[in-house]
Amino acid sequence: MKKFTLFLFALVLTFGVAIGQTSENKWALGLGPGIDYNLENENTGILADFYISRYLSPRFDLMLDNRLSFDDPGVDVFNTLLNLRLKLYNEDMAVQPYLFAGPGMMWDNMESGVNFDAGAGLKFPVSPKTALFVSASYVKGIDGTREVSGMGADVTDDHIMVTSILEFSLGKAKDEDGDGVSDRKDECPGTPPGVQVDEKGCPIDTDGDGVPDYKDDCPNEPGTAALNGCPDKDGDGIADKDDECPDTPGLAKFNGCPDTDEDGVPDPKDKCPDTPKGCPVDADGCPLDSDGDGVIDCEDDCPSQAGPASNKGCPDWSEISIPTIYFDFDSDNLKPEATAELDKLADQLNAAKEYDIVIGGHTCNIGTDSYNMTLSEKRAQAVVKYLLKKGVNNAYVGSNNYGESKPAVPNTTISNKQKNRRAEFEVAKIRK
Repeated sequence: MKKFTLFLFALVLTFGVAIGQTSENKWALGLGPGIDYNLENENTGILADFYISRYLSPRFDLMLDNRLSFDDPGVDVFNTLLNLRLKLYNEDMAVQPYLFAGPGMMWDNMESGVNFDAGAGLKFPVSPKTALFVSASYVKGIDGTREVSGMGADVTDDHIMVTSILEFSLGKAKDEDGDGVSDRKDECPGTPPGVQVDEKGCPIDTDGDGVPDYKDDCPNEPGTAALNGCPDKDGDGIADKDDECPDTPGLAKFNGCPDTDEDGVPDPKDKCPDTPKGCPVDADGCPLDSDGDGVIDCEDDCPSQAGPASNKGCPDWSEISIPTIYFDFDSDNLKPEATAELDKLADQLNAAKEYDIVIGGHTCNIGTDSYNMTLSEKRAQAVVKYLLKKGVNNAYVGSNNYGESKPAVPNTTISNKQKNRRAEFEVAKIRK
């Protein structure tokens, strides 16, 4: 019999993954082993306990309890009891104490009769639908004659019984939104299907910002409901995840970046962020300078003609810049590109009221000093003669020759020597 009881107890523990009785699961079955101490003969035996329970209210359950005990060879007791269980707990407690008592019918070998029991116990919820009960009770026996070891005896079998029960409830808790949390415990009963919820039946809100994860575009960062749960550090109404400038308030049309000078180019792309308002700008946000004179168009009185800032961007012919004229090795012949530049200069000089032009001739360091001095003079004169041929007044044009004494760059490479074979305008002043 002991082996049978141990097997029964193991079986219950193995398959007791069902449901503990609650207000939503009103019917329950209990099954488990126990110990029976007979107060009459002071024997200790084993028992098997099986009951059916009905939830009545938050405080009471009604139990039909059946116990079969073996406390001595030849003395077997079967007791059916109708117990009222008083619950001293609420269903959310981890350890739930209770009291119980009630009348019953006992069959004790050759006798039967009415008896009663009273006891106390503890309930331990194992899972949302499973519970373990441990209880101890005093069981009043019945008077009568028993056949014990072949002899008749007048006895009253009172018992102390200790049981360990796994309780399985019947039925299924109501869960209208199907989130796995019964309606009684569900604080958010309208959760959409498939949404992950917490133990209270409310949608998970990982970052605690009040926007549930299934509606939260940024579930791991606290944000605002207006931005679908995403943060907005700079408060410009654009979520950080969409904001190219998350630390600086900006405009939606520039993906959250500002345009401080209001030129239509956002600050991160604006190479000239302090452009005066109203000035036309290029793709980099810099003011246009159509004539390249360093005076921006919106401040240039002559935006299509180069001129100094002192003259509001308009040409001031008191000074002009003329390109250097380069010559081939050991030559004073003007190249086509040189004559083109000199044609432009001649036109300007002929249109001017007054001018002063001085040209200096130079060579590289190949050749003797005297030879190079003569060659540099020829180069300066070649420029002068061409200008004179174009109508320039000789009275205002002069020349100097320096040979190899004033190189533009050191004569250390072929390329540098080519740059030193030149004629330069030392003075170029005109007045219109």
